[in-house]
Amino acid sequence: MKSSNSWEKKLRIWIDITNTPHVLIFRPIIKALKERGHEVFVTAREFAQTTQLLERFGIEHTLIGKHQGKEIYRKIYGLINRTSRLIGYAAGKKFNLAVSHGSNDCALASFFLRIPHVTMFDYEFAKAMHNINLRVSSKVLIPDLIPSEPLYAYGGTDEKIDKYPGLKEEYYLADFQPDESVISEIGLDINKIIVVMRTPPDVALYHRFHNPIFLDVLRRLANRDDVEVVLLPRTPEQREEVLRLGFKNVFIPERAVDAQSLIYYSDLVISAGGTMNREAVALKTPVYTLFSGKMGAIDRSLIAEGRMMKLDSPDQIELKKKEAFGQGRVRSINVLLDKILEVAK
Repeated sequence: MKSSNSWEKKLRIWIDITNTPHVLIFRPIIKALKERGHEVFVTAREFAQTTQLLERFGIEHTLIGKHQGKEIYRKIYGLINRTSRLIGYAAGKKFNLAVSHGSNDCALASFFLRIPHVTMFDYEFAKAMHNINLRVSSKVLIPDLIPSEPLYAYGGTDEKIDKYPGLKEEYYLADFQPDESVISEIGLDINKIIVVMRTPPDVALYHRFHNPIFLDVLRRLANRDDVEVVLLPRTPEQREEVLRLGFKNVFIPERAVDAQSLIYYSDLVISAGGTMNREAVALKTPVYTLFSGKMGAIDRSLIAEGRMMKLDSPDQIELKKKEAFGQGRVRSINVLLDKILEVAK
């Protein structure tokens, strides 16, 4: 269906995707932009399941660079190298607007090429990232649960900061249709208690220390005959580490799966990250967070509301079948779209 915004100036828009969750948020944005008649160009960084998801959703993209690892010197090298390659990619393409979810590479390249850039994120304490992208971006688009004050130290201003209601997951899951085939694809028994676990983001600067609870939780669940665990690792190293443990009831998909349908049909999610936890909240699946960095405003709010639980010990876990499948509040992607496109007016 054609958008009612047919009066809009047709733009050439560049989107840079650097991590797996970003594919999910930008999928409906890319679709809506094209429906409005805009040209969309996507670049991506090779990391985790990013390229697999882009291929799964049929999103045409140009792969530029890869994640360089967790060491500071490698991150600095990666930033310089990929930024210069993105400048080479974007130069002369006459982009009217660039958008990313916290990509410093894209923010800097856009700054040097004088392309208006919108940065999005939903965790306010990633200092290394925010100290760059808040200073050079034209707009900072964040959930309204995040206060503005912590962002001032990174170069954020009231003029730059714009907020949208709710969680980003409530926008990109608005058109979600669960597909039960993911259960048979992985080889799960729907009658058992299905637990989805996501490994710690140990290559992120804001989460640099080992999470001691994760393996304790995994071992406890692996000893239950009535439980099946689907482990979604972030890196090949994490995958190999768990495979060496030889757990019989722990399933590790070889490629990216329909994680949202998996969460929908699972009975519990335990994750040391952020996006999967909030997907569980949006899909009404009980969820424990194992995040051991400085907790952001969104997670604090979800815990206070009882929509997410903080896991400090394996003994806290309540294992049972979920009573009903369902989905919480959904929001129109046009809310995000309008806020993004304001920068190009």
